[in-house]
This record gives sequence, C-alpha cells and structure tokens, in this order.
Amino acid sequence: MTTLTYDIIIIGTGSGGGTIAQRLAPSGKRILILERGDFIPKEKENWDVTEVVVNGRYRTDEVWYDKDNQPFKPFTHYVVGGNSKMYGAASFRLRESDFRQTQHQAGISPAWPLTYADFSPYYDQAEQLFSVHGLRGSDPTEPPAAEPFPFGPIRPEPFAEELYENVRQTGLKPFPIPMAVRLAQDKPERPDAPTVLGNFDGFPDPSEAKADSHVTGVRAALQHPNVMLLTNTVATRLITDEDGQRITAVQVQRNGQTETYQANVVVLAAGAINSATLLLRSANDQHPNGLANKNGLVGRNYMAHINGCLIAYTPDKLNTSFFQKYFCIGDYYESTPEHQHPLGEIQLMGKNDPPTVVGLATDFLPDKEANWLSTHSIDFWLTAEDLPDHENRVTLTHDGAIQLIYHRERNNVGAFEALKLKLKELFEKLGDIDPALKTVYWSGYDLGISGVSHQCGTLRFGIDPATSVLDVNCKAHELDNLFVADASFFPSSGAYNPSLTTAANALRVGDYLLKNVL
Repeated sequence: MTTLTYDIIIIGTGSGGGTIAQRLAPSGKRILILERGDFIPKEKENWDVTEVVVNGRYRTDEVWYDKDNQPFKPFTHYVVGGNSKMYGAASFRLRESDFRQTQHQAGISPAWPLTYADFSPYYDQAEQLFSVHGLRGSDPTEPPAAEPFPFGPIRPEPFAEELYENVRQTGLKPFPIPMAVRLAQDKPERPDAPTVLGNFDGFPDPSEAKADSHVTGVRAALQHPNVMLLTNTVATRLITDEDGQRITAVQVQRNGQTETYQANVVVLAAGAINSATLLLRSANDQHPNGLANKNGLVGRNYMAHINGCLIAYTPDKLNTSFFQKYFCIGDYYESTPEHQHPLGEIQLMGKNDPPTVVGLATDFLPDKEANWLSTHSIDFWLTAEDLPDHENRVTLTHDGAIQLIYHRERNNVGAFEALKLKLKELFEKLGDIDPALKTVYWSGYDLGISGVSHQCGTLRFGIDPATSVLDVNCKAHELDNLFVADASFFPSSGAYNPSLTTAANALRVGDYLLKNVL
C-alpha cells in the first residue's frame, strides 16, 4: 500500500473538476487530480458515427440499475475531461428566475440560497475560460452581464440563417446558442486556416476546437509543476479521522492495486451520480449511512432535465447544413399571459446519426435512404425543467452497483409535451412563410434513464444542514475539509444545459478555497 500526502486532491476532471484545478494550480499547493478513465486518443474513430454512436467506443461498460432493478448502460464517459469531452458545448447562464422559487405545472422549483448576482462575475470568468461565442441582448430572458461575450456568435450556414430569420418573422425571438468553441478565425490579427465545425454533439473533437474541460482546465493546470494527474485511478473510498470530522485520505484502485493518498482538502467532482455514490460507499462508524449523510439527503433529488429530440422531416425542403446547431428559442422559458407556468426551451442540435434518422422515418418515408433523409430533416433538442423529487435518487444495490431511482412520469412532463406542441405550431406558421415547409412529418425520442449527461442535484447546497448536504461554499456540512465542485450542488435544474453554471461555481468554490482555506 502506497501513502502520499497532498494539499488538495481533486476527484474528477469534468466541467467542475478541470475548472477548479486550473483555478487552484497557480497557488503552488501540492495538487493531485484523480481521473478514473484515460485520455481519449486523437484517432480517426473520433468522428466515426458507427464507432462513437452505435458501438459506444468511448462510453463506459458499467451496468447500472433503474427503479425496477432492470439493468442499463448509462451514456456517460470516464475520460480526462469527463462528459465535457462529448458535450455539445452549449454554454448558457441560468436565468435570474432560476435562482428564485418558481411555480411549475408539476410543482415548485425551489429558490437557491444565493442569487444570480452572486454567480454573475463567475459566469463572466467561465465564459472567458471557455471562449464562449454569443450575442448579448438577443434573448428576452437573458440575465444581466457586465461584459459582452468573449466572441460573437458562430457564423451560421445559409440554411440555419434562413430558418432563423423565418422564425423571427413569426414573432418569436430566437437567439444564437452560446457556444464554447475555440476557432482559428477568432483572431483575425493572426490569419490561419478557418475552423469548420462538424460532428460535435456526442463526439470527441480531435481538432480541440471544442472548449471542453480537458483542453481549458486540466491542460492548463498541468502546466504547473505542483500539479499531478493520475489516470485510470478509481477513487473507492474517502477515509476520515477517528472523530469523523475530516477527510484524511482517499483510497483508490490503480493498476490492480489499492493505494491511499493523504489530503488536507478533498474536492469531489466525479459527477452528481458518482460523487453521491462515493460518499455512500465511504460509510464508517461515525457516518453509518455514508459521509455527509446524517440527514439522509446524499443521492436524493437527482435531476437530469426532461428532454428529448424532435425531428422535422421536410420532403420539400433541402437542409444543406453540415453544422446546424445555431439558435435557441427561449420565448417559453418563463411564464407568459398564454402559459401560466414555464415550459422550457428549444434548440437546434447536431444532426442525428444515420441509423436514427432512418429508423424514425420508417412509418412515413420508408423508401428513403439515410443521406436523403438527413438532408430533408431538421433536428431540435427540447428541454423542460426537471423538478427536484425526494424519491428521485442515486443509491446502491446490495452488491454495491449504482441504482438510479427516477420517476419521470410524475415530473414536469406536461411542460415538455406542451413544448413539443409549440414547435409543431411554429412550423405551421413557417409553412406560410416558406411553402417548402408546408409538408412536415414529425418523429423523435425522449431521453430515458440512461441519458445522464445533464445530471445534477444529488448533494444540494443550502443554509440549513437539515435540508442540504453542502453549505453555500459547497463544503459538506458534516466534514471540515470536503468540498464539491460538480453539478451535484444544484438545488434545482433550470432548463438550460448545466455545464457553464458548473464551471462558474467551480471558479467560485476555488476562490473561496484560495482565500479562506489554503
């Protein structure tokens, strides 16, 4: 057994772990970053649809269990950069209303213990770190910001730009999706070959134009000699002192061996699901139900958004877009005179893989091939808020496997279905503007239990130790030196992608550690 001591151990390298690592690295403190996976190699298979989507080349082979004890394989990735290596790079701020108590059709979205104003400066910093491209003032629900986006919106391809303008003609206010990308053409003073975006959502990016946590966070942290990264190293247990007040060490499995690394501060950033399970697996005499779990809330209030895809098949309209992920419709994000409760938001997304596009069109365009269908379809991603539910939880089976208990059917599904109707009603209006959109066939899919890319909420932060796991600085109420930097701190999910909020909070927690702990 190996025993080494570090000032800080960070567990996980996703949007939270990689971001807080680069923030803490200049401190000179001895920092150890643990990643259970490895680097994704830059290889031709990175953009191979069959390898990535169908064969799941970079996904975990783990088997989890649902509420009915049925096994499933989660869409999650244990790699350097975490799930951000595969994300679509949409980088939204939560809206001011997301930080306040909000009544939804299916229940209440609780207030956060902090306000948007507390996060705003860290959103500014996160947008800079991730080179976010966007356009201030284009979204009617956009929260205030001190600075413009670091870069203007991605230039749309002709089809996406035409659709954007037509949507505007219907009276809606679409806006460019804020995208975390690093493009060669962002620096006109240094001419270079322009970056052309292609396979993106769900794919690693060997060109590293996608600003994921590996290229923006981990790589920057490793430029400092005081920072060390161990890959293929699974944290299996957090060990406390005899009083159960402090974490003294992290136990790992590495190269088939058990090793132990001592730490003065531990930052947990393994993702909302694995962070919760690590605390549960670390139960001891002082914490018999799992670390930081005296109130029984560790793993509870799991959220992952109510979301899914709708594809508009347009036999009379040619979609020439190679990268169609351009705009978002946020007009239904908050309550309106027409809708008493919020519905959510609609985004253009990356093109679905050929087997999906063909399979979903079988009933109405059975004789069309994949290429024709792909160029006669428009892919949308719809998201409604996933409300926290005490019974939606991450727990362990009797033999220690992850079990995800999730009751989608009693959550905010009504808002999600109403959002689908809004999109279909929009296309009825678009057909009056562009006759080629008169004929539309609809199909799609809702994300099921295996879709965990927006996981959050299992270790909520708050003021009262009786109703939260973490305090407002994301320190565990029951442990003096355990901090959390992933999306598990969310008390509510909002309806926008969580990556930018996760990164902003990691910067906030990093600043707290630098000023008050280290």
